[in-house]
Amino acid sequence: MKRKIAILGSTGSIGTQALEVIEEHPDMFEVYVLTAHHQVDLLIRQARRFMPEIVVIANERHYPRLKEALADLPIKVWGGADALAQVVQMKPIDMVLTALVGYAGLRPTIAALEAGKAIALANKETLVVAGELITTLAKEKNAPILPVDSEHSAIFQCLSGTWNNSVEKIWLTASGGPFRTKTPDELATVTKEQALRHPNWNMGAKVTIDSASMMNKGFEMIEARWLFDLPPEQIEIVVHPQSIVHSMVQFEDGAVLAQLGLPDMKLPIAYALSYPKRLKTVAPRLDFRQYASLTFEEPDMGRFRNLAYAFEAIRKGGNMPCILNAANEVAVAAFLEDRAGFLQMSDVIAQTMEKATFVARPTYDDYVETDAEARRIAAEFLNR
Repeated sequence: MKRKIAILGSTGSIGTQALEVIEEHPDMFEVYVLTAHHQVDLLIRQARRFMPEIVVIANERHYPRLKEALADLPIKVWGGADALAQVVQMKPIDMVLTALVGYAGLRPTIAALEAGKAIALANKETLVVAGELITTLAKEKNAPILPVDSEHSAIFQCLSGTWNNSVEKIWLTASGGPFRTKTPDELATVTKEQALRHPNWNMGAKVTIDSASMMNKGFEMIEARWLFDLPPEQIEIVVHPQSIVHSMVQFEDGAVLAQLGLPDMKLPIAYALSYPKRLKTVAPRLDFRQYASLTFEEPDMGRFRNLAYAFEAIRKGGNMPCILNAANEVAVAAFLEDRAGFLQMSDVIAQTMEKATFVARPTYDDYVETDAEARRIAAEFLNR
């Protein structure tokens, strides 16, 4: 029987690649829901191609246009943020791929888990903001969370079949981004055009900027803490510029397992959608003869302060990672709009973490209030 998939964020980088995977395996998957925030033209094209049961446009301004464009098809058209949380609970859905960017992924992920849906998680901010709440809910509902990030998928693959063995540590690899060797003076003059040119991966704008500042790796560390139930002391970050080793697991006997491959997000997407089965693909294969050396180095948390702030946030716990995420989203948006410099993004995050209200044991409502307060503080700092 085909797995019915809901894709939240179908017009983004992960969403479009997921649709390619589904199209390559029509005997295994069926698109049941497609959602987008504002890319209505692409959503219309996707709906006509994949004929889902329901499409949702979160930005209600685009609802009339979407409704009219699909009026000749038997597709239900919904609009608004509430619709995202409602649609993921539809009974026929087998799996929800959360490919939304940022805090917006939290509420629909909670709704999907409450309905007991399997989650293919590409929205790392969900676990950054509310990791304890999400993982507790997943256990209560017996709803699996399957990682889509290449690094977490690599760890998951390495652990498959070895769950009874104690993990000593995990190694999260980082490409180092486009500015790995730049000096602080050079970083001060970085432009958004430079920051958007990632050397290895093709990602959306926000994730690409996070990668350039190494905040993305900080988020992945927090995500790993919750996905694999490990304290930050057992999570190491190592810079690996070639992006061939996607991450590693070190066991108590000293053995290290690694997952390797060419940089290609379709592999972890396919693994999450089809788990425990591996799908045959025509993707390019890794030829070790083309790589004379694979190198690894320590990340510089002095130059890339965001990574240090991420460790600080998860060690403090409570709502501090939520504060970190909100401040970062505001800072990245300002950088992309030429209202902040590259290094100023870290200043915004530091100031917000210092001034926002700390809550040691947050509820969902606390996270909502924290997100709003942190965004306000970050915006005020930028407007000085």
